[in-house]
Amino acid sequence: MNTFPILLGALCIYALAYRYYSAFIAAKALTLDDRRATPAHAYADGHNYVASPKWVLFGHHFAAIAGAGPLVGPTLAAQFGFAPGFLWLLIGAVLAGCVQDFTVLVASLRHRGRSLADIARTEISPFAGLVTMIAMLFILLVTLAGLGIVVVNALANSPWGVFTIGTTVPIALIMGVWMFKSHSGKVTITGPSIFGVVLLIGAVIAGHTFAQSGSAGVLTFTPHQITLLMVAYGFIASVLPVWLLLEPRDYLSTYVKLGTIAILIVGVFIVHPDIRFPAVTQFVHGGGPIIKGHLFPFLFVTIACGAISGFHSLVASGTTPKMLNKETDARFIGYGAMLCESLVGVLALIAATSMHPGDYFAINCTPEVFAKLGLHTVNLDMFSREVGEKLAGRTGGAVSLAIGMAQIFKGLPGMDRLMAYWYHYAIMFEALFILTTVDTGTRVARYVMQELLGNVHKKFGDTAWLPGNLMTTALVVSGWGYMIYTGSISTIWPLFGTGNQLLATIALAVATTFLINMGRAKYAPITIVPMCFVGVTTITAGVLSIQNIFWPLTSKPGQMFTGYLDSILMVIFIVGVILVVSNAIARWIAVLRGAPRPKEAFGPPVTVDGQVRMGCC
Repeated sequence: MNTFPILLGALCIYALAYRYYSAFIAAKALTLDDRRATPAHAYADGHNYVASPKWVLFGHHFAAIAGAGPLVGPTLAAQFGFAPGFLWLLIGAVLAGCVQDFTVLVASLRHRGRSLADIARTEISPFAGLVTMIAMLFILLVTLAGLGIVVVNALANSPWGVFTIGTTVPIALIMGVWMFKSHSGKVTITGPSIFGVVLLIGAVIAGHTFAQSGSAGVLTFTPHQITLLMVAYGFIASVLPVWLLLEPRDYLSTYVKLGTIAILIVGVFIVHPDIRFPAVTQFVHGGGPIIKGHLFPFLFVTIACGAISGFHSLVASGTTPKMLNKETDARFIGYGAMLCESLVGVLALIAATSMHPGDYFAINCTPEVFAKLGLHTVNLDMFSREVGEKLAGRTGGAVSLAIGMAQIFKGLPGMDRLMAYWYHYAIMFEALFILTTVDTGTRVARYVMQELLGNVHKKFGDTAWLPGNLMTTALVVSGWGYMIYTGSISTIWPLFGTGNQLLATIALAVATTFLINMGRAKYAPITIVPMCFVGVTTITAGVLSIQNIFWPLTSKPGQMFTGYLDSILMVIFIVGVILVVSNAIARWIAVLRGAPRPKEAFGPPVTVDGQVRMGCC
């Protein structure tokens, strides 16, 4: 199966969806209007509420949402074959993921940039807001652990990767000061962008030199040490002002991400590698060595990002709405960034399935499991020699994806001897994807925890109160850090995927309520239909995960606590979703029968010809 028409068809679908479907939602369902003040202008504080140029904010938002999910999820889902993952990435993104991100972003804009839980409290009920907040916090901690453990496995014992990733922090700090503080309130982009890209390329090249030097041991860390370093970084990034580290680093990372995606697209069009996997494998009926379950429902929680991701709703109601310059930018950032993430997922799937199945399963399974599959490796030994690392048994998806990407890059003219460089570049690329989500996710989790604790002590609800920032950030990083330190990819990823999609169900329920309260009930199916599909598939996966994955761990020595903890968390997720959706449905019925609607749903009033006009009319 040739990849050229496959990728070309995907790009055409994305273009048509953005041009027509997102425009329809923007104009008809959400009634975007640039005359309505955004929170970045109405509540500007120079710390969290900072109006930012559209492209800079797109870079920050895309970097924040595009973590391990669109890379690792499609790679692991290749177990089921190429076709199921490809179709879900396309259909899910266009009709579900992009819609969720876009509608939640606009809802947060109309609610002063507040969180998903705060929107639920206003639009549905105080009870729904409380349940959403609790569910968000638990799901977010699990999500950060799921994303973080991938980067731990990728950077452990890799001085090249640690050197390159570590260098991005001081580069971003310099860029932040240069962009936002060097020209008397004016944002400077060109100079800092060139500076950052040149130094980042230099860091990648220098990383190889450093890794070959006698000092490499200084940056060679175990998985537990990498975890502690990530905890420290997450704490610092969450406390500092967004303009100083978070936004410039995410903006810099976007150059790497979008640049690599562009090279991958060119590579596929030039090299046009064949898909070596069948359209559907025998594992769709269960019995797979990587994903312990049938195609339905586990495909839809394994590819947790790239099609739809509940984590995106936290970014869309966290940092991004506080920095949006005007309402119409929400279409480009909300719908457009998710389309880019879906494209990342498609490219990851192509890279993974362009490998021979024997090589793919040998990397993603332990040697004992692979020996039972009856498969044989083809190029694995050659790949191991070329990259200078033993690749067999490197589970988790990151290594197999890096090999798939490097194999495509190697096929470009003049690149046939650079397999090792491309492989380590791909590892760096994956780590950047993940870490930019970890720092933003930690900040969002801090916002959620501050809102929750603000009900107990009012000062915690003030995001500018430094003691509250420090205490809540410490609690957040300790939570996800503990799960990474004591867990594994086999226990964290199923919990992450299911929890993430259950959060998407909550987000779509809140977005539907927002539309109905805004007088746009006839457009509510754009969020109700994906909510029903994602909700049914994910609750089913959650129940099966408890039954077949988590609860059996309670009888195994050394894994008893993990089994009980994961089972309890999954029950909390499922119960939380059922409560919020039930409460939302009751609210829909009440509004359609004439109950009062919250004023916040309409956003700030817009003045037209000297008269005040609300946003829905």
